[in-house]
Amino acid sequence: MRRFAALILALAAQIWFLPVQAQEAKLPVVASFSILGDMVRQIGGDAVTVRQLVGPGEDAHVYQPRPADVKMLSEATLVVVNGLGLEGWMERLIRASGYHGITVISSEGINPASMKSEAGKSLADPHAWQDLKNAEIYIRNIEQGLVQVDPARAALYHQRAEAYRAQVMALDNWVREQIAKVPVDQRKIITSHDAFGYFGRAYGIRFLAPAGLSTESEPTAAQIGKLIKQIKLEGIKALFIENMTNPRLIDMLAKETGAFVGGTLYSDSLSLDGGEADSYLKMFDHNVPLLIKSMKLN
Repeated sequence: MRRFAALILALAAQIWFLPVQAQEAKLPVVASFSILGDMVRQIGGDAVTVRQLVGPGEDAHVYQPRPADVKMLSEATLVVVNGLGLEGWMERLIRASGYHGITVISSEGINPASMKSEAGKSLADPHAWQDLKNAEIYIRNIEQGLVQVDPARAALYHQRAEAYRAQVMALDNWVREQIAKVPVDQRKIITSHDAFGYFGRAYGIRFLAPAGLSTESEPTAAQIGKLIKQIKLEGIKALFIENMTNPRLIDMLAKETGAFVGGTLYSDSLSLDGGEADSYLKMFDHNVPLLIKSMKLN
């Protein structure tokens, strides 16, 4: 973590030292993927036990449920998913597990961005967490779900959600301050797949990607050729790999255009515990300086 780290640590103390009724049993919660798992932990603290189906470094777009996932869901009191079409496999998995509890759709209430699929069909962009303003909605929905299944600890969940919300708002302000230092005409980035649409709209950056909304998408030769021309024409200097995607396309674009690979961004998945982006907030703290460094070269 960088300059934002001190602020996050100070605000995090508000969460870490909130009281927990240790005598009560922990609430078993299953989150669909690692970013949501972290959000649930921040709000639930020691009152919850969180397991996630799609772990750090794994890809929710192409995830294949395992037999152990059925057992995991059957033991849950609350399930938290993103929605917006991210977890196309989730409904079948819930049916197979026999889970009949509450499922929190954490993106509910967000005004979803729409994008065109490779077939020209309009789809909701599921990556809504990439706008920190949307994270406030995620926090509210998760808090409400926890309170609904565990009303005895409602005050604790509310306190922790408020403290976490303060961290998110502070991070949002920091991101805006940092990006404002880059001239508008230099704010252009190439990434592996189209996961940063919300980020780009929120913070004024234009993202281009060889693949579409899903990491399953494979661009055509014509699309790649068009992107190569655009990279050269606009003088984009750096290309970015995402932590859960195949770097092949980005490596090929770098070879064809002379641009360099600026590093690894975290978009749909966190790093392993102890890594550079092992929480939702640290994901932004890792990504933003890398993006700014490369944009200043454009």
